[in-house]
Amino acid sequence: MRRPRWWAELSLIGVVYAAYTGGRLLVRGDESTAVGHGLAILRAEEALGIDAEHPLNRLFTDVPALGIPADFAYASLHYLVTPAILVWLFRRRPAHYRAARTWLMVSTLLGLVGFTLLPTCPPRLLDAAYGFTDTMAHFSAYGWWGGEASAPRGLGGMTNQYAAMPSLHVGWALWCGVMLWRYGRTPLTKAVGAAYPLVTAVVVMGTANHYLLDAVAGVAVMGLGLLLASVLLRALDGRGRTRPEDEAAEAPPVVGGGCETSPGEQRIPGQRSVPTAADHPTAAR
Repeated sequence: MRRPRWWAELSLIGVVYAAYTGGRLLVRGDESTAVGHGLAILRAEEALGIDAEHPLNRLFTDVPALGIPADFAYASLHYLVTPAILVWLFRRRPAHYRAARTWLMVSTLLGLVGFTLLPTCPPRLLDAAYGFTDTMAHFSAYGWWGGEASAPRGLGGMTNQYAAMPSLHVGWALWCGVMLWRYGRTPLTKAVGAAYPLVTAVVVMGTANHYLLDAVAGVAVMGLGLLLASVLLRALDGRGRTRPEDEAAEAPPVVGGGCETSPGEQRIPGQRSVPTAADHPTAAR
């Protein structure tokens, strides 16, 4: 298989990411709808006894040694680790790059569909009566972000505050983890691959940026994206493959076995022919 061209890949990734970012801004949704969806998720988790966000958020708020690194991780790792693994695959595992890239892109676009259909208020933006603390606002003096998600100070208006369902922080981390586990060659690389998505899930809940069900939805989106990417790649490969009957039709005709001419055929100048009895009368006696 021909190795992808780096400039074509960079352009493709840039276009998809621009569409994703622009789409997030265009589908912000109204506040009341987003808050309603957030509260519905929270009530469902409380009914099931799986509202892990509350204890994690209290822990991260009360222990700055956990909360501050978690804020840095939430604000930066998905921008650093995901592209780094794409580059690593492109350079070191080119045979697997195309499938991995397609899986990531399809899943990202599916996440945008989720933001459109289900704008969701994250825990940190709910009324204080629900018991959540926005750790990124609480510890904003330690980082470049302000009180509006992970955006740089003063640029919070450039983000969609209600793009919580599904959590692509968790989805992208899962993709990174699978790549490291499958294609890493050392036990340390595989251990990092297993730990990274789990740590990310804890971080997004502890910082009150996502509910547990957001994380579950992020995993589900990646699963669906993997299936759709496989179908898409098979369809594209099928269109580019020549059918056997077409190959036979296009093959040039073989004249005289490719190197011989039959009696009576006009010989190609300089072509040797197989001697016959007519050519050597003595051999026929």
